[in-house]
Amino acid sequence: MRRIPLLLVCALMLVVSSQCSAQIIFHKKKKVDKSTEAANTAEPDKLLYDKAMEDIKHGKHEIGRLGLQTLINTYPDSEYLAKAKLAIADSYFKEGGTANITQAIAAYKDFDVFFPFLPEAAYAQMQVAMAYYNEMAKADRDSTHAHDAEEEFQTFLKKYPKDPLAPKAEQYLREVQEVLAEGQYRIAYYYYLKGDKRAAAGRLIPLVRRYPLYSKTDTSLWMLGDIFEKSERKDVAGYYYAQIVRNYPLSTRAPAAKDKLKAFNMPIPQPDPKAVEWMTAEQNAPRPHESVAHKPLGMLHAGPDVHMAAAHGAPNLEPESESTEGIDILKGGGKPATGSGGGVTGIVATVKPGETPPAGSTGTAEDAPSSSSSDPATGTSTSDAPSGSTDAATPADGTASGTAPADSSNSSSTDNSKTDSTQATTQNSSTNQKESSSKKKGLKKIIPW
Repeated sequence: MRRIPLLLVCALMLVVSSQCSAQIIFHKKKKVDKSTEAANTAEPDKLLYDKAMEDIKHGKHEIGRLGLQTLINTYPDSEYLAKAKLAIADSYFKEGGTANITQAIAAYKDFDVFFPFLPEAAYAQMQVAMAYYNEMAKADRDSTHAHDAEEEFQTFLKKYPKDPLAPKAEQYLREVQEVLAEGQYRIAYYYYLKGDKRAAAGRLIPLVRRYPLYSKTDTSLWMLGDIFEKSERKDVAGYYYAQIVRNYPLSTRAPAAKDKLKAFNMPIPQPDPKAVEWMTAEQNAPRPHESVAHKPLGMLHAGPDVHMAAAHGAPNLEPESESTEGIDILKGGGKPATGSGGGVTGIVATVKPGETPPAGSTGTAEDAPSSSSSDPATGTSTSDAPSGSTDAATPADGTASGTAPADSSNSSSTDNSKTDSTQATTQNSSTNQKESSSKKKGLKKIIPW
């Protein structure tokens, strides 16, 4: 009988110990469940974003973009909205392909529209330019993507000049402009060998003005000098030879250009110290070695060859439609400066020999150099163009030659006043027609043949 209480006490101790062990196991399981519970209670927009990014990371671009688009549509006020839009654009860009690149460009531009003040806006603009850059064809092919890349890189450098990506954008822009200039040079060289002076000069003149950093600009200037020399325009030829001596003093063409100037009895300009510094830096810039098989193997590549692109100097930041002035090789941007490579103060209209310059236009050394004392270093011309041409432009007062002024009849009758207004209208229309025809002449007004 005495053992019964002892047995009860032992049984009670066993029950208590089993309950304690059960509580320990239960607590351990509860700790594991806490992490799962934390994952389940996370914000749904974050879950969508993380899941989509994981899918994109593993190459499931369509599934990832679908998740990101769901996030954008479902949670328009989410803090992950900007990241989702940028991730969609990056997904299209990484996936590649013509259709996806087009979608990527549209998505990056859409990001710039909605989030222009975020730090990622500069990255989005850079990606737009890189999308066009990667699609560029060779210099002798379609240049649409090259022109688009040039415009987008120029936009980036204008909007974000102090961004960390700006140096890369400058170099890419130099390479793009090298490709564009090479395409123009090849066409000009074909016409030059064929003997078509007008067509060759029509390509070379815009080339040397717009792309002073081009690797063959000195050769282009030499070709222009030779074209005008053979056309018995040694004054114009001397201007282009002087540009070689001044702005490309280390060029292999510089000694021959000096000899030409001596033969023409023209002054030889001093080399620009900054141009010497620029060319020295270009010659010392590291470039990939070009083997004998480089050019044959280059035919197998779809992209252009940019190994000769400049590594220093400011690229031209003016759009092609607005870059009508001379370009400073040291500053770029199409804005001339005294003693610079452009040497042009403004080009509004160019006259043929024997014509009168239009009112308000600025003459250039290469355009109307006859009987002038133009200074190649500054581009200013004090030439007295021959007058007496019947094709001269309309005077500054707006009256065309051979037409009566609008106020020539001062009668008090109503019919006369109507006649005067009719004459004024006719006069204005004829003036506009002359201006439009002068614009349509194009190359004929640049090249004096």
